Amino acid sequence: MTDQSAQDPAQPVELVTIRLPVWWTFGGLVAGLFAGLLLADASALEQVLMVTEPVGTLWLRALQMTIIPLVAALLVLGISQMAQAAKAGAVARRMLLLIFGVLVVSGLLSAIFMPMLLAAFPIPEAASSMLLSSEVEKQDVPGIGEFVKSLVAPNLIAAAAETAMLPLTLFFALFAVAISRLPSDQRRTLTGFFHALANAMLTIIGWVLWVAPLGVFALALGVAARSGGGAFATLAHYILTVTAMGTLVLIGGYVLAVVGGRKSPLAFARAMIPAQAVAISTQSSLASLPAMLDSAKRLGLRDATADFVLPLAVAIFRATSPAMNMAVAIYVAHLAGVELTPLALLAGIGVAFIISVGSVSLPGSISFVISIGPIAIAMGVPVEPLALLVAVEMLPDIMRTLANVTMNVAVTSTVDRATE
Repeated sequence: MTDQSAQDPAQPVELVTIRLPVWWTFGGLVAGLFAGLLLADASALEQVLMVTEPVGTLWLRALQMTIIPLVAALLVLGISQMAQAAKAGAVARRMLLLIFGVLVVSGLLSAIFMPMLLAAFPIPEAASSMLLSSEVEKQDVPGIGEFVKSLVAPNLIAAAAETAMLPLTLFFALFAVAISRLPSDQRRTLTGFFHALANAMLTIIGWVLWVAPLGVFALALGVAARSGGGAFATLAHYILTVTAMGTLVLIGGYVLAVVGGRKSPLAFARAMIPAQAVAISTQSSLASLPAMLDSAKRLGLRDATADFVLPLAVAIFRATSPAMNMAVAIYVAHLAGVELTPLALLAGIGVAFIISVGSVSLPGSISFVISIGPIAIAMGVPVEPLALLVAVEMLPDIMRTLANVTMNVAVTSTVDRATE
């Protein structure tokens, strides 16, 4: 017997709805690249760059200024929600442990295989520095002792000023857990504050992303003028390699369903086709929820398990986040010539895990910036290239949704099997 009848999982956090000009942003990228190619050898290039470079830099800084407060607010909301879900009963705790394991493995897969993939299929030489607006400062490699000491910041204000994301992320994760242990009235007060803060920051970043076509155009023009046609090759290379890390998570979903859920590979693949079709067409796990529930029925999973686990998974679980977010940071590091040490990768995995645990459902463009920005900063990787890469996120996002939906059903199968 399970205790599902007594479960009352946390409801998804409701945040302001922002509709973003995704295709206009992509169009701004393409137009900027073509304009840069046309102006590369023109005498008027310097005059054009005198206008476009300040515009692009201003937009980029506006994007960066919201990262720390928005990450802090979303971490508190997401982890508080997960802590409340853990109180729902044994099935919820079993599910959360499985989710934690999947997220850790997801980050490790990318840390291991993304550098290997880039070694086998390197970034086009013509574009090895195309996304850099300025020379990257080489960072000192800390020893293990310094790394451990850096996990705790004695001064949070100073840590925020220095964008030290690892200690900030750990602090707000602990802060969220502490909030979940407070009396209900105090918990509601603090949660309400961070809810309002998140909505305010999302409103600001929504305004910034509304002018993304202009900002991306300005940045892309300078990129194409410096690197020529290599910009298109690099973006295609980026999309394929990052998507490959999501494909590993997709394969992992099938493996988990077979090993943990004891499902036939063919039966699982056949049952997932409708849900995967919806995932590809909508790029939304939430929109795919009815189809996932149908897939669970096709697999013979109990309604009590599916009706509890799948909605909660949609609210708090993003299986591809550590793998694909780490992949983006590693790609930018290779692009910028930043050497990634084992400690840097470990820091990236740690932040990617916490960010994924504290994630809430947001539009892809916003989650791209606030999820990958802290990871890149923790690894010593420049965040400036993210301003251009966000314009093509709609393409890797197809794999994100496809793998997330598949893993959600695989986790449900495993939880259902474990509660028999």
